[in-house]
Amino acid sequence: MLTIDLETARRFILGKQGLWPGRRWQGVKGTEQAMRAMQYLQLDPLQIIARSQDISLHSRVLNYKPELWQDLTYKKRKFFDWGAWLAVRPMDELPYWRRVMQRERDGTYGDPRIRTLAKEHAEAIREIRLLLKERGTLSNRTVESDIPSKTMSYRGRKDSALALYYLWYTGEAMTHHRERFERVYALTEKVAPADLIHEMDDEAVDRFLIRKEIEFNVLGRISRTSDSFRRGEPDRAAKKYLNTMLSDGDVIEVKVEGWKDLQYALASDLKILRDLSAGRIPKAWTPLETSTTDEVSFLAPLDPVSARGRAKSLFGFEYIWEVYKPEHQRKFGYYTLPVLWGDKLVARFDSKLDRETSTFIILGFWLEEKALAKNEAFAEALAGGFARFVSFLGAETMNAKAISEPLLRKRVSA
Repeated sequence: MLTIDLETARRFILGKQGLWPGRRWQGVKGTEQAMRAMQYLQLDPLQIIARSQDISLHSRVLNYKPELWQDLTYKKRKFFDWGAWLAVRPMDELPYWRRVMQRERDGTYGDPRIRTLAKEHAEAIREIRLLLKERGTLSNRTVESDIPSKTMSYRGRKDSALALYYLWYTGEAMTHHRERFERVYALTEKVAPADLIHEMDDEAVDRFLIRKEIEFNVLGRISRTSDSFRRGEPDRAAKKYLNTMLSDGDVIEVKVEGWKDLQYALASDLKILRDLSAGRIPKAWTPLETSTTDEVSFLAPLDPVSARGRAKSLFGFEYIWEVYKPEHQRKFGYYTLPVLWGDKLVARFDSKLDRETSTFIILGFWLEEKALAKNEAFAEALAGGFARFVSFLGAETMNAKAISEPLLRKRVSA
């Protein structure tokens, strides 16, 4: 077991996720590298200023353009999207996920709602399966059938929509492309390479899921993996395979000073952990341009390093995405983003993009430490971060009047 301090843990997670010490990837190839490093690129349809997945990649990839992840996924077929927890995953992982899809379809260990859907909408599923064979691609909008579904579901209000979702979720269909973010489906053989349309055995899949979870967390507990097992006793199964991987030397236990629970990391990352503990930064992490100390980065609402309460343990930063809260219950704002300076979250801001006037508008700005209000280095880094962000959004002007600190407002406005 390795013992590390919180700073090392924080830098390890930020670095492996590609957020620190600065952007080290660029272009199409760099976007692919970033997506693989993230393990899951969670998708969200909301586009208040930009979609969460694009903000995530902007903070990791130099001069990132919003169409890059979609080109890699739906044109180059390097990735595919799937899951109730909707995320883009590497296409070469498909044989593992197809076994998970089977578990869902077969019903022994899967979500019982999927079995109910298959039973109650069997006729629609057969009809949509035939239409996919005949037409090649289908979306909810292009299916003529408007027969109300027998059960109300947020997955769709038509039998045809639920049927498409069922075929996608259980592996018969995949997302062929997207139109205005809406999925357009095709049969799996029309999307995935033929050599990847098969299923791995259960043991290989279970070990894969544990490794995938550790790689996603970088340093953490086994949590979401158990939901993917679909084996009846997921927690027991997870523990069994995790212990085997610990014995085999694939995984190591890590104690973070100040944290109650032991964490898990890949044994292949042991050298990086030791280097970081000694104050050394891996050469492969060298930024292409500015570091996060020179220029702040903004984290997406669903960024894995800060979402779901993780910002509190890593940064001492209370962060809740308030987009689904009623306005009177919001503490900060509708679409608040954390500000990363160096290896710490030091501020947050709420904003909107006025597309009619092409103006990026700061609605609120909050510092974690008041001393930063007069910090020249931070003011320069903040201005640089906003300049890059405004360019990424395609805005022509910026309104920073809501920043109450004079020095910060002046530098950002300039």
